[in-house]
Amino acid sequence: MSGTRRKILRVLEGETLSPPPIWLMRQAGRYLPEYRQVRAKAGSFLDLCYSPEHAVEVTLQPIRRYGFDAAILFSDILVIPDAMRRNVRFTEGHGPEMDPIDVGGIERLDLTPVMEHLAPVMETVRRLRLKLPDETTLLGFCGAPWTVATYMIAGHGTPDQAPARLFAYKHPKAFEHLLAVLADISADYLVAQIDAGADAVQIFDSWAGVLGEREFAAYAVAPVARMIASVKARRPKARVIAFAKGAGYLLNDYRQKTGADAIGLDWSVPLDFAVELQKDGPVQGNLDPMRVVAGGAALSEGIDDILQRLGSGPLIFNLGHGITPQADPENVRLLVERVRGGGR
Repeated sequence: MSGTRRKILRVLEGETLSPPPIWLMRQAGRYLPEYRQVRAKAGSFLDLCYSPEHAVEVTLQPIRRYGFDAAILFSDILVIPDAMRRNVRFTEGHGPEMDPIDVGGIERLDLTPVMEHLAPVMETVRRLRLKLPDETTLLGFCGAPWTVATYMIAGHGTPDQAPARLFAYKHPKAFEHLLAVLADISADYLVAQIDAGADAVQIFDSWAGVLGEREFAAYAVAPVARMIASVKARRPKARVIAFAKGAGYLLNDYRQKTGADAIGLDWSVPLDFAVELQKDGPVQGNLDPMRVVAGGAALSEGIDDILQRLGSGPLIFNLGHGITPQADPENVRLLVERVRGGGR
């Protein structure tokens, strides 16, 4: 089978498929017992990300179990600041932490080692393309500059990203420079993933929803547009999914302003609005991950609503954010079966 016939690539070209192709964000993760076994062997979470052997194995696990239409590279959005020597670490029970960056640190950022540091990730992508079924799309990814910057400035995750928002107001030039640096190195990273065998890539802007209208344009739209323009200038056939979680109505012209081929929708996006967004091109989403945890009628009703409202246009079925550790693997199986059965 030619790679151009992979279902998700067909949707990214604007084709409507019935039933739609399906993959899930964080489909390789702690809800799977086989993942937990490999995670225990790997050592730290970053060791898992940088070990091609382990990263390939956990990426393949949900493909073997469920036959998803796409595999997404197992890695993390914070490998970029880790490659920038920001001392990234993952502490059990606390999430990611790193050395906070200030204005001087932004001015002194050394990008020389970044791509060399990320070489194991490219090796993972190369091995995955050889091991995946030919019909399975391989997705690469990275974090959007705004989301990555929030962690770099605070040194950890926060509920509303107030440290990054305050920093941007107090030091606008330094913050603009940080976003530009992150956009450029992230574009290089995506191009390298494409060259290693990724069919398409996704940009995760997990914290876009905390931004006001003016800030969304400056911090979420402009850097992602810069990234996508850079990727497509070098790899014109590249296909890019952009996911700005929590952006709501600001998604109205997000596709047009960023140049994304498809836009991801979180579960809070009303389906009436999603239908309007779909008129301009493919959409991806947007089942509430809690429906997968709940199972039963909640799961079936959520799936059916999306298929009925969005199934007549270009759709990649997905969750509105990543699958959670408490999800029952059996509910994921039922989800896949129901989507592929057209809501039955």
